[in-house]
Amino acid sequence: MAILVMIMRKMIKNKWLELSLLLGLIISVGLVSSMPIYTNAILQRLLVKDLELLQDNTQQYPGIFWTSTFITGEIQPDAAKQAIMATDEYMVKTAQPGFHLPIKSYVIERATDKYNLVPADGDKVDGTVKRLSDITSLSGLEDHVRLIDGKFPSAEPVNGVVEVAVVDQALTNLKMVVGQEYVIEDETVKLPFKFKIVGVIDRKSYDDVYWYNALSSYNASLLAAFPWFEKTVTQEQQLMLRSSIWYSTVDYTQMKLDSISHFLRTYQQTENFLSEKFPSYSMKAPAMQTISGYFVKEEKLRTMLWSLNVPVMIMLAYYLFMVSNLITERQKTEIAVLRSRGASRLQIILGYVVEGLLLGGIAIILGPFFGLSLTKMLGASNGFLEFVQRAALDVRLNNDAYQYGLMAVLCSLVMTLLPVLLATRTSIVGHKQQMARQTKLSFWHKYFLDVALLGVSLYGLLQFRRRMSDMQALGLEASDLQMDPLLFLVPALFILGVSFMLLRIYPWIIRLLYQAGRRWWSPSLYSTLLQVGRSTTQYQAIMVFLSVTLATGLFSASAARTINKNADEKIMYSNGADISMQIQWEDDAPPPGMESEAAGEEGSDEEGAAPAANAPIVPVVKKKIQYSEPPFLPMTQLPGVEQAAKVFTKNDASFTVGKERGTATLMGIDTDEFGRTAWLRNGLLDHHFNEYLNLLASNPQAVLISRTLADQFNLKVGDPFYVGWNGVENTMFNIFGIVDYWPSWNPNPSFSAKSSAPAATGSNAKGKKVLAPMLIVGHLSYIQNNMALEPYDVWLKLKPGASSQELYTALEEKNTPVTKLKDAKQELIRSKNDPFLLAINGVMTLGFIISIVISFCGFLLYWILSLSSRVLQLGILRAMGISFRQLIFMLIGEQLLTSGAAIAIGLLTGSLTSRLFVPMFQLSLQSTSQVPPFQVTFDPRDQFQLYIIVSIMLVLGLFILGTMLSRIKIHQAVKLGED
Repeated sequence: MAILVMIMRKMIKNKWLELSLLLGLIISVGLVSSMPIYTNAILQRLLVKDLELLQDNTQQYPGIFWTSTFITGEIQPDAAKQAIMATDEYMVKTAQPGFHLPIKSYVIERATDKYNLVPADGDKVDGTVKRLSDITSLSGLEDHVRLIDGKFPSAEPVNGVVEVAVVDQALTNLKMVVGQEYVIEDETVKLPFKFKIVGVIDRKSYDDVYWYNALSSYNASLLAAFPWFEKTVTQEQQLMLRSSIWYSTVDYTQMKLDSISHFLRTYQQTENFLSEKFPSYSMKAPAMQTISGYFVKEEKLRTMLWSLNVPVMIMLAYYLFMVSNLITERQKTEIAVLRSRGASRLQIILGYVVEGLLLGGIAIILGPFFGLSLTKMLGASNGFLEFVQRAALDVRLNNDAYQYGLMAVLCSLVMTLLPVLLATRTSIVGHKQQMARQTKLSFWHKYFLDVALLGVSLYGLLQFRRRMSDMQALGLEASDLQMDPLLFLVPALFILGVSFMLLRIYPWIIRLLYQAGRRWWSPSLYSTLLQVGRSTTQYQAIMVFLSVTLATGLFSASAARTINKNADEKIMYSNGADISMQIQWEDDAPPPGMESEAAGEEGSDEEGAAPAANAPIVPVVKKKIQYSEPPFLPMTQLPGVEQAAKVFTKNDASFTVGKERGTATLMGIDTDEFGRTAWLRNGLLDHHFNEYLNLLASNPQAVLISRTLADQFNLKVGDPFYVGWNGVENTMFNIFGIVDYWPSWNPNPSFSAKSSAPAATGSNAKGKKVLAPMLIVGHLSYIQNNMALEPYDVWLKLKPGASSQELYTALEEKNTPVTKLKDAKQELIRSKNDPFLLAINGVMTLGFIISIVISFCGFLLYWILSLSSRVLQLGILRAMGISFRQLIFMLIGEQLLTSGAAIAIGLLTGSLTSRLFVPMFQLSLQSTSQVPPFQVTFDPRDQFQLYIIVSIMLVLGLFILGTMLSRIKIHQAVKLGED
């Protein structure tokens, strides 16, 4: 108890340091615990979205759980009866509760063999028609159908006649009439059965999840009442039961991430149950294919979150180490005295362990709730430092969050105990010796950890570059969701290594500066240079901390901006413009499937005479389709449209260069309209995009060709060559320019290109295993007049702020027959809602904010404590005649030479790290589809924000230090004894 009281008194004595340590612990626990919270929340949102998409694509409800059995001779009727009754019970009592989801509907459907039905009264109904029909029954049918004619069947036979209903198609298919009676004519049926058609039914609602099959599947069935069927067929087996279906639908919109394991387990248990009961069965669950891959997605997302948080966690670990070191430095004399009085190292360390556990206990209580708030912020991120009002993530604390938080506390405890372990090795004599020797090398520099960190990080950089070069050269694809943790760990090591390396050099720069002007420096600057030059170890902690935090913040900002901008540019480039669409053209092509007949008629003899047996076979020439171009003017008048352009694209155009042939993409454009509509990033071409269009406009036969085409076929500006396609004669063009990129065209070889790219012929193409995509850009009018008039795409550039929905509505109102449409704006929205991009933006924003907050707290904490420890020194200076104004200038100089230098090192290191390592993020994207090329982006707003925050931090710090300095009393500072 006494030890606990002593620890509490010590913590109260250093309350501001302890609170700073607690702040770091809470942030660390919150950051780490936010990972499982965010993973569960975002995957839950993604799960529901994917299931909704599945429903849109398949037009089938994703919550279906359909099981059936077909009873064959392999199982005896009595055994089949028992198995079906057991399955009825299993589905209600085991399977449905096993989903842990609301059940929207549950249907049992049973059917008999098909029997031959004959009219009971042959005079009224045609008895020659063969009518094969089964007797089917569905539980709860009356609640989900409407009567077209007649009434619903009764649950019991009426005067020995079983009433049944049919669907409308069954009347036509079976040639039946409502009100007529039919009997079963089959040797296997021992008792006579008479059925009467009493009603015709249809679905009550076509979006009712009750229905699994379309009504057309019952066009050869008589639908009997379920109670009669269960009694007569299932229980008494008067007719042969052939199949039974159990059909449940769960409310997939209520699915949580833990519902996946329940769903998969129930599916597997049901499969095992049915395999034991029936020799033949089948199961269908449309959601299985979607949800079965979610464990892989969860693992990849968790890996990515760890990767993204690596720099921030390293920064927080260093913050905890620095604060703990400051606490230990203030208590080193006390620790040394305790050691000299006989206290063991273990006893002293246990005291700090108890202190750490007390702080860790508070952090583990508050940290997960802070992580919950962080997760909500991540869900609202729409970009780096951008937040929007979107549907809130369904976040909740779970066991994983507390487990992660506990792990963070234990790791943080280790970091805070490191300075204590080092301090307990020193005796009181050794401690006094250390106080007198402030110029010794730090731990990092003594063991050359800065060189080791730089070596490891540069080796990682070389490996990344080699991998990226191989992927781009071979046209390989990286997984969309892949995220290499080293992509974030290596830059963090590089930041640490560069910071330590620059701080190894920095003292020499200070000494050189001191020696250069020692005869001219003023007393205040002279004292400042001596203080900084002789106390390098003292200042290194704050300098490393500031440089690492600011470099991490700048790297996070640059990485997030770069990933976002390149993702947006990739979408815009591949689309070519804001909207690209194709309108249906009228043509004289024969209907599908009749092409051969039309060709045969054209190739037949005019008089219809049969050709001679020995007549030569003449190949049939496929008729050239004539198209009718729809009016283009209405496209330019659509609401929100600023500019429109016609863009003709022929992907399989052939070209001839001398004796060589190849295949390329031919694009026909109107230069003026295209230049005003298309999107292309500046700097991709040797000259401005418009200069190439002006060059193209100078001659109708002029074309621009891709660099890949020029290199592979040795073409240059001024060379003529011929272009055509199947059914179109070759036309001569002249090369007026060579381009590396063009809107919507990807110049990179893809994996599919290796197997599908047509091989070129000729000497220049020999030895080329893979042909990169090639492009030819010409005049649309020249192509239409000299080659063929075929359908083209319409590219639209929207006015700023224009709504896509407004455009869609106008197209629908004008009945415009749109056959294809790609909207870049909608794709950008989908991209921003991608859970992995959300995580990148959210975590990077979080890292940036945390780095600023932590650096601010660490800066103020360090300098306040530093000034407090130097009260005696400053008091002596005042007593020697140094004015208050000169002391302020000394502090300003000290701040600029330490904090200012650290900030400069941080900004330099952050920019260098971004330029070297951010391009490596291509390894986590699709390398071959990343066009335009990856480009590192620095937003001036981020640096401006950093400058403002740093300036505020320095000014506020100087104000606080100046205030403290003004309160120092000379007679209190200059005293006998130890400070």
